[in-house]
Amino acid sequence: MSLRAISTAAISAVAVTAAVVLASSAAVAQTKLKWAHVYETSEPFHTQSVWAAQEIAKRTNNKYQIDVYPASQLGKETDINQGLTLGSVDMIISGSSFAARSSAPIGVTYYPYTFRDAQHLLAYTKSNVFKELTKGYEDKTGHKIISVTYYGVRHTSSNKPIASCADMKGLKIRVPDVPAYLAMPRACGANTSPIAFAEVYLALQNGTVEAQENPLTTIEAKKFYEVQKHIVLTGHIVDHLNTVVSKSLWSRLSDEEKKIFTEVGQEAAARATAEIQAKEKELVEFFKQKGLTVTEVNKDEFRDTVMKNVSFESFGYRKADWEAIQAIKTNRGS
Repeated sequence: MSLRAISTAAISAVAVTAAVVLASSAAVAQTKLKWAHVYETSEPFHTQSVWAAQEIAKRTNNKYQIDVYPASQLGKETDINQGLTLGSVDMIISGSSFAARSSAPIGVTYYPYTFRDAQHLLAYTKSNVFKELTKGYEDKTGHKIISVTYYGVRHTSSNKPIASCADMKGLKIRVPDVPAYLAMPRACGANTSPIAFAEVYLALQNGTVEAQENPLTTIEAKKFYEVQKHIVLTGHIVDHLNTVVSKSLWSRLSDEEKKIFTEVGQEAAARATAEIQAKEKELVEFFKQKGLTVTEVNKDEFRDTVMKNVSFESFGYRKADWEAIQAIKTNRGS
């Protein structure tokens, strides 16, 4: 065989090898995942999820291509939680109140007035009681909570002025169909309605309900302030969201990949948390400028009414867990 023929054969062999490598790389890059949540594209929960999806792709050499589906595109929060088990989604962002449907004790964080503020919540996520409650959920479902994002303090918006718990009697208020969310409004005598998150604006606009409750950032992002007259700073729940990986996906990840997913999830959560905290500080003045009345209330009165009328056991919570959370110290020693 001539040198030229040998060179040609060698080049051909290299080309074939390169093609196989490229084909293999392309196949690896086609591992597509679905990440779902119910929040708007303008909110940090979405923008930081998109960042995390891109970062996971980068750190895994494009093995995982994650598409993020915002604003209930893949279903309501109940649907996407079920989707983790059904296999229709691989990752979600969702509150512990929904995780509590699988493991009730983890929902104790939604009992009204459990957390003093954001710092208390964040300190809880580093505590032993958090590890225990999270393990209870993971043992029941097989799904993995990789990070926690501060969602904001839940307040009430209304077309009726509210200065006390008694003022909520008979109020038609939209509240997610989650027992802990219902506790404060019902303890105060309100009539609750579990309207889907994507339909709340219209329900407020047409008078189906006259009030709702959410963090200030959500009230702004969903433009509820356009169809409400009052912001009432009830501060009844210091809310948070979990980033959850399905049992199916988690079991397929290598140890190194699990580390990458977890680290990126926690970085994204920290970034979103910082954005939410900064935004909350600006929004009271924003709502005032929009012509809404912003009312401070006596939170102790609301808390005492809830404690009197709603037991931990009625939700499947353990009072010992709540007491352990109360005992957690923050950096400020509060």
